[in-house]
Amino acid sequence: MEYIAVKAVRRSETGKRAAKRLRKTGTLPAVMYNSRGEAVSLAVNEKEFTKVWRNTTRTTLITLFVDDAEVGNAFIKATEYNIVADKNLHVDFHVIDMDKILKKRMKVHFSGTPSGVREGGHLVNHVPQIEIQCLPKDLPVRIETDVSGLSVGATLRVKDLALGEGVQVLTDAETPLLSVAAGS
Repeated sequence: MEYIAVKAVRRSETGKRAAKRLRKTGTLPAVMYNSRGEAVSLAVNEKEFTKVWRNTTRTTLITLFVDDAEVGNAFIKATEYNIVADKNLHVDFHVIDMDKILKKRMKVHFSGTPSGVREGGHLVNHVPQIEIQCLPKDLPVRIETDVSGLSVGATLRVKDLALGEGVQVLTDAETPLLSVAAGS
């Protein structure tokens, strides 16, 4: 598992005016939620957070430090982003219990060009995501599979995915993800 850390400090002022003041100093308002739903207001350096944010996915675990003390592992739950200014405006962290099994719906990414497509067939997408459960340490950052071996008439099913130890697939194993149909 890749180690990514975000440093934050507690903040007592909340509201729109306080958030605007923070942003003017290059700091993002943030909220940290624990597994019980309790919230703590935080502030993080905008540039440092953006570097982390651009290199993570929804399933990347981040080690969160608050006031120089490690709080635990967290996901970036949500961000508010201003596309015009190309800046984050707010971030929510969800601190998780590392001993509790997570259920996640994850998109399946395909790489390569199926041999059947090169032979004149066309690609048919069936199910774009699957549901899995595992401990946070076993959670894949991304589910990707090479489809270059699929010939005309072949189907890639959920059971064909290699997800690693500790990951249990909850979606039916026979569910088709992708197939190559004969050209018409």
